[in-house]
Amino acid sequence: MGMSWLYQESARDDARSVRVINEALDLGVNMLDTADLYGGGHNESLVGKAIAGRRDDALVATKFGIVLEDLQARSAHRDNSPGYLRSAVEASLRRLGVDVIDLYYVHRIDPAVPLADTWGAMADLVDQGKVRYLGLSEPTVGQAAEAHSIHPVTAVQSELSLWTRDALEGGPHSMVRWCEDVGASFVPFAPLGRGFLTGTLHSSQFEETDFRAASPRFHRSAMEANQRIVDVIREVADRRSATPAQVAIAWTLAQGERVVPIPGTKDPRYLRENVASADLVLTGQDLAELDALPAAQGSRY
Repeated sequence: MGMSWLYQESARDDARSVRVINEALDLGVNMLDTADLYGGGHNESLVGKAIAGRRDDALVATKFGIVLEDLQARSAHRDNSPGYLRSAVEASLRRLGVDVIDLYYVHRIDPAVPLADTWGAMADLVDQGKVRYLGLSEPTVGQAAEAHSIHPVTAVQSELSLWTRDALEGGPHSMVRWCEDVGASFVPFAPLGRGFLTGTLHSSQFEETDFRAASPRFHRSAMEANQRIVDVIREVADRRSATPAQVAIAWTLAQGERVVPIPGTKDPRYLRENVASADLVLTGQDLAELDALPAAQGSRY
C-alpha cells in the first residue's frame, strides 16, 4: 500500500518499487498483498508490472469491497454486492495482468449486504477459475464462521502487532485461534505498527498527506506515551543483536504457525531487514517481556 498512497506520497517512486518487489521475490518472499483501493488501482497495476514475466514466483493477494469516490479526498464507501464484485474482479485481473487471482479478500464487510450473498458470489468466482482462494479482512469470528460454512476461508487479514493485539483477545475464542482451528492462515497487516515499532519515527516528520498525521495513535502525546513500548522492544533487540523491526515481526511469527505477517516497505534496505526477521527465534524470556507490554495509547483510526 505504501508504494502507492497514504504514506509519504512525495517519496513515491514506481521504478524503485518495482525493483523492491522483484528483490523480494528473489529473496524467496512469494506473497504479494495489494488491493484495488490502494491509489485507486495504481498499486495493482504496479504489482502487475513487477510480476510480468515471473507470475509463477508470486502468490498474488488483492481485495475488493471499498469503492474509492475521490482519490485526493480519499472518500470511499463499502460495496460488497455481487454486481459490484463481478466488475471489481475483472478490473483487478486486468490491472494485475493475470488470468487468476490467488487470494481474493473482502476488504471490509458491508453491513448493507448479507455476507452470505457476497461470499456465495465469491465462491462462484472460484468455480469460474478467476480466483483460487478466498479471504476476509477484519471480520469478527462470527462473520468468519458464517463465511466458512458456505465456502472455506483460506485467510483472515487483520491488524496485529506489539501495540495492536485485538486478534489475540478472547483466548480460545480469538480470531487467531479460530484460524488455527479451521486451518486458515491469519495475516497480520501493519506488524511494525505503521513504522512506530521500528523506533525511528517522530511526529514532526509526517507529511500533511500522510494519514498518520491525523491518526490518534500518532499524536505527539500518544507517541510519547507509547515510547515505553519501543524501549522494551529495543532492549530485546539489543540482547539478540537484532533491530526493533525484526523483533516486532518475529513476535508476530511467534503467535502461531499459521500467522503470516505482511510488513510493507519501499526501501530495499528495510526489505532485507524484514526478511531476515524470519530467522530470529525469540526466547521464552523475550516473549514474556514483550507479552507484558502495556496497551498502546490512542485508537488505531
